[in-house]
Formats: sequence, C-alpha cells, structure tokens
Amino acid sequence: MALRNPEIKYTKLFINNEFVDAASGRTFPVINPSTEEVICAVAEAGVEDVDKAVLAASNAFSPTSPWRTMGASERAQLMNKLCELMRRDECYLASLDTLDNGKPYTESLCDLDYSIKTLQYYAGWCDKIHGHTIPCDGGYMCLTRREAVGVVGQIIPWNYPVMMLAWKWGPALAVGCTIVLKPAELTPISSLYIGALVKEAGFPPGVINIVPGMGNVAGHAIANHLNIDKVAFTGSTAVGRKVMQAASLSNLKRLTMELGGKSPVVVCEDCGNLDEAVELCHSAVFSNHGQNCCAGSRTFVHESIYEDFVKRSVRLAQERVVGDPFDEKTLQGPQVSQTQMERILGYIEKGKSEGATLECGGSRLGNKGYFIQPTVFSNVTDDMTIAKEEIFGPVQAILKYSTMDEVIDRSNKTEYGLASGILTTDINKALTFAQAVRAGSVWVNCYDMCLPQTPFGGYKQSGHGRELGEEGLAEYLETKTITIKVPHSSL
Repeated sequence: MALRNPEIKYTKLFINNEFVDAASGRTFPVINPSTEEVICAVAEAGVEDVDKAVLAASNAFSPTSPWRTMGASERAQLMNKLCELMRRDECYLASLDTLDNGKPYTESLCDLDYSIKTLQYYAGWCDKIHGHTIPCDGGYMCLTRREAVGVVGQIIPWNYPVMMLAWKWGPALAVGCTIVLKPAELTPISSLYIGALVKEAGFPPGVINIVPGMGNVAGHAIANHLNIDKVAFTGSTAVGRKVMQAASLSNLKRLTMELGGKSPVVVCEDCGNLDEAVELCHSAVFSNHGQNCCAGSRTFVHESIYEDFVKRSVRLAQERVVGDPFDEKTLQGPQVSQTQMERILGYIEKGKSEGATLECGGSRLGNKGYFIQPTVFSNVTDDMTIAKEEIFGPVQAILKYSTMDEVIDRSNKTEYGLASGILTTDINKALTFAQAVRAGSVWVNCYDMCLPQTPFGGYKQSGHGRELGEEGLAEYLETKTITIKVPHSSL
C-alpha cells in the first residue's frame, strides 16, 4: 500500500556500512516535484567523501578480505537476501521513488519488481563464471580465470532510481567487484534506504558505498579517481563525453555508458489493429512521463494510415490522466524538476516555431508542480529540432513515410542508436528492418521489452558496452591467462 508521506529514514552518506555526514557538513535539498516542497536535506558528498568511499571499497577488495575470500554461492545468498528485504519493503521503497521522482506509484511498484528480478537473475550467475583450459604445444598447461575488475564507480540517473541501481549492482556483485555508487541528486532517498538493507543483509563493510552529491563534484571525482578500475554511467550523451574524457585522462579506467536516444518506431500500413498500434506507440513515448532513454520519440507512420493514426493518437493523449502520482487513476505525474519542465516546454516551442502542427497539449498543467500536458505534434519533418534532439518528456512527434527503404534510411539518420521498433504483420518487413536499423534493441510488434536476461545498450552516441544478460557480466570481468610448464615425466 502506498505511503503518501513516507518517513525519510536515511539522509547521510553510506560508507563502509555506516551512515556518515559529509566531510564538509554540506547538504542539499530533495524536492517533491508534485508540490515543489522540500522533502528532506541529504548529505552532499565531496571529493574527500569519494576518497573515503573508494578506500573502503579498495579494502573490501583486498585479497584476504571477507568479500574476496567468500565462496561464490555465499555471495549469491547475500544478493538473494537483499532481494528478500527489498520485497519486504517494496511498498515503502516504491513510495520513496514516487515522492522524489514523481512517477505514479503503480509504476514505481513495477520498477521495484523488475529490480528485484534483475538482482535475482545475477545472483544465479555467481557460481557459474568460469574460465577455460587451452591446449598448448610442448610441456605446458594453460588455463584462464575470469576475475572481477576491482573497484567500480557507478553513476545512475534520476528516471529509474531503483532500477538503475539494480542494473549496475547485479553484475558487479555477481562477479565480486566492490562498488561506489553515486545516485542522482534529484532522487537519492531510495538508494540510501537500500544501503541500510545492504547492511541488514550481511554484506561485509565496504562492498557497497553510496555517495549522493552533485555530478560536477562527486561524479567528477569518481570518473577521475585513480583507484577506481571501471565506471558505469547512465545519463546524457553530453555528460557521457565528460566521463569518457575524465576516464582517459586519469587511469584509462574501463567504461560502460548508456546514453541518450532518439529512437524510431515504424508503423507499417499492414500493422494489424490500428488502435493497438496507436496505443503501443503512445506508451512507447509517454511511459515514465517520456523520461526514458529508449523512448520511441520518433513515430514514423505510413502515409496510407497517417491521418487516422494522428486522430487516434490525439484522442489517446487527451484522455491521459495527469496528476497526483499517489492516485491510482493517474498515468502521468510531474516531470522530475523545474529545469526538466522548462527544457521540455522549450522544445515544444521550437516544434511550433519550426512548423510542426501542435495537435494537443503543449503547455504546463496548473501552476504548482512540474506537470506538462501530454503533447502530440503532426507534420513533423526530419530537419526539425523535435525530430533530432532528445526531448525526454511527454511529447510525441509523428512523421509520415512512404517506403520501407526510405524509413530505414531516415531511422538511421541520427547520432543515436539505442532502440527501435516496427509494427507489421509482414515477417519480411520485420526482418529487413531488424537487420538494417542501427540500434542496440529492435522490438517487433512490441516496445521497451527489456528483460534481465537480454543485453541492452546502444550504437553510435548512445553509448558503449552492454548491460543486462550474460554480456553485462563481461563488462565487470578481466580475463587472466595462466600458463604452467609441466615437467617431463620420468615414467
């Protein structure tokens, strides 16, 4: 059951299994985006705090530490225990995310369920990571070991606070890394509570450390730290460039980056049930208030069904319930911050000024909270800003196309390549599109079907590496080759 005013139990940094104040004593406010009121003040990590967290993680990764000498199956037991505690407290955790993120409580609950399943999936991998023996010429034996990369820094965004934590922690813990996590400054409170569950579950001190703070201070310190072996970052492409530069100029640490997207969804003339196609495309862009890196934010519709598709899309957007995220009828809460709201409204103005047809929405909803009307544009062309740049808000841009070759070419004319989708009853069209589109995920007659066991990541400027699935483990592993000279037998 949702807790409209959940008690905020933890607001300090979590380092070495203890909650501590920032060295500077500084705090920052966390804002409720529905009311614009301050929820609480959270300790603001600085460089010194990141150093302390990295030291704790380094000590926890030392060869004789309890974490490094722990059996793989015991590591899995700890992960599963954490999942049990998260399940026990899922209503409370979901309420925290709804409070500081603004997403509907029902969506927060779904996020929690998915996050737990992700951690459980990776717990199952703990004792299944192994190397190989390799035949050698002469009197040699060769084998490989798959070993944890070491101390990892993880920087997560505000759009899926618990889910992004699970995506990052799952593979890192499964292989035996230790962690310094920086949650987004807009949504840190659920991460800190999970820190308390980490201690309750029995994880050794230093294995997981949580340092909320500003990106240009705490995030920068993580990306530049000489004793962090790998950074996993999810966020904008612009910030991803800074993280990559910092990693290269410090110690050439390894990177996994899941960045922005401008993903196409192609609706063919033979899509089948048009109402279902309209609803799927609506969910692809409006889910999570449009604050989704793989949102289907370019809706390409075949010219033969375009006008009808637009009319039905407008009707669906107008029916979308926007309001109190704790109300079970609400489908869309506020945007996460005033900055995000103003940014989205700026894109809407660009859409209008550049000649797109505003079919519905287009304005702020009310004068309290960061609510935006669900917005639909038609007659959008590829050269318009709303068709090229990531809006990250509840704005659907509907474009018209004529042929499959044309729409494939237009789908690929973007600096991004995170996701894509096609709706068709023709398997040949589906396969042609799936092979030709340059995107990390292709969804056929569905969208945003991310599962713990399926790799996720992007082409081009949508990032490097993959998360989830078996491939997600590889990003946290080193391969060590051991070659042994075997003495000749005297027998």
